[in-house]
Amino acid sequence: MNKLTKLGVSALCGTLAAVSAANAGEMSVTGGATATWSSNSGDVTGNPIGMDSGLTFTGTGELDNGTAFKVELVHLDQNAGYSVGSIQMDFAGIGSVRVDQGAGGTGLDRIDDMMPTAWEETTGTSLGTGLQTVGGVGGSTNVEWAVDAGLLPDGMTAHIAYAPNANGAKANDKAGTGDTTGIGAGWDVVLQHSGLMDGVNLFLGASTIEQHTGPVGDGANDDRSQYAAGFTYAIGSVTLGYQMSHDDFNSSTSGTAAYDNSAYGISFSVNDDLSLSYGKHKSDRDLTTSNGTSNTVEAESLQIAYSMGGASLKVAESNVKNQNYASGSSNDKDATTVSLSLAF
Repeated sequence: MNKLTKLGVSALCGTLAAVSAANAGEMSVTGGATATWSSNSGDVTGNPIGMDSGLTFTGTGELDNGTAFKVELVHLDQNAGYSVGSIQMDFAGIGSVRVDQGAGGTGLDRIDDMMPTAWEETTGTSLGTGLQTVGGVGGSTNVEWAVDAGLLPDGMTAHIAYAPNANGAKANDKAGTGDTTGIGAGWDVVLQHSGLMDGVNLFLGASTIEQHTGPVGDGANDDRSQYAAGFTYAIGSVTLGYQMSHDDFNSSTSGTAAYDNSAYGISFSVNDDLSLSYGKHKSDRDLTTSNGTSNTVEAESLQIAYSMGGASLKVAESNVKNQNYASGSSNDKDATTVSLSLAF
């Protein structure tokens, strides 16, 4: 009996040691909750009180060879399964490689709107504008390489993202997304440089996504191409910026031929807790010849944000002209959005 007991204890200790070695990393949890009040002119708001909450689980660790890894799983809106996730490996002297499934901020999506704000992007308040920006492969499951800083000039960063199929669909492990859209692989390259002049950050990015010609490709003449370029300049408590972007669908039969966007913004930090901003975003939608004439959306937002430790109070006064690229006074709207956020 004693021998069996000793054998069982020894086996258990061996198992615990194996589990400990296999789980040498650390897991942390952060999150927050936000309550908003939205008042949009010309829309049937109903109950204006909204709420959002989310948890981010971050796992970090290091392999025996010094390679660091990071895993992020994000729960949004109290969903039962995780909403988005990413896995990142950091290789010394090479850079980091990230597999992203919906977390965003990869490829061209990382510079779709770089304008300085006190709170949200001009198009990110309760007022739906319908304005379309560029995203590249960032809207699809993709692999992104962040080039090691030692391989680049001082102050420069470079990101290269690739999606084997950039149709936006997401798959579970051991599964694929299929392909019924005529969309193929996509590549994005994004460069940023902050070392040319104090306070100035220049950014430039381009994307190309394969489109199969013919009926499956919805009449595509060539691959879809996108780019974005601009700068921000911080001097003292003021930051200002300007950027432009272009999205060419290269299609002869779909409704939209291309989007041409321009945006500018300015923010002012009164102190560590209080900040103000104003921004405007303009987007021209060019339609194919068989689908009518183009139209322009103009959105602007004046914002103020005040933080009190883990709590933040934010207000945005926004308006849009030609909402969803439709002309007429009924598509010119104003909105007030108030937000209280708690972080933990």
